Amino acid sequence: MKKLEQIFVTLNGWVVIAMLATMAIVVGSNVGLRYFFTYSLPWADEVARYLMIWMTFIGAGLALRAGGHVAITNLQDALPGLGQKILRALILLILLAFFLKMVEVGLSYAERMGRQKTPALRISFYYIYLAMPLGFGLLIVHTLLLAREFITAGTYPASTIDTDGAHG
Repeated sequence: MKKLEQIFVTLNGWVVIAMLATMAIVVGSNVGLRYFFTYSLPWADEVARYLMIWMTFIGAGLALRAGGHVAITNLQDALPGLGQKILRALILLILLAFFLKMVEVGLSYAERMGRQKTPALRISFYYIYLAMPLGFGLLIVHTLLLAREFITAGTYPASTIDTDGAHG
């Protein structure tokens, strides 16, 4: 199971890297074309914007794994050991319910917006808005994979971030 999780996380990371690289190439090419040839790609800004949207949703689970989302631990720190575990389990259940609802809302929104087309690329907005339910679906998977360790120890098993913020 750990091997499948490692493959899943690695693949998720490479997809985010590919999106970032594509975005950099498109924007860089457009800047170069504008500067040297006074020509601009009419679709470059749109592609960069949509890649940024996709990258944000697809990368959210990776940020969760690294403990990169905001966390306020005052209440958890004030509770005894068992209370901390119960609170973390409750937080994970609330998160999972929220993520599941956002998958549902995202699919509904993508379907409603699917009749419209983007201005430059002329593709259905369905494909743009599909980033939301897919991203929240990935957050569900990441959360489930982290759940046991987070509830019992309050840590993220895949995290390589030390308490002082340095990578270790």
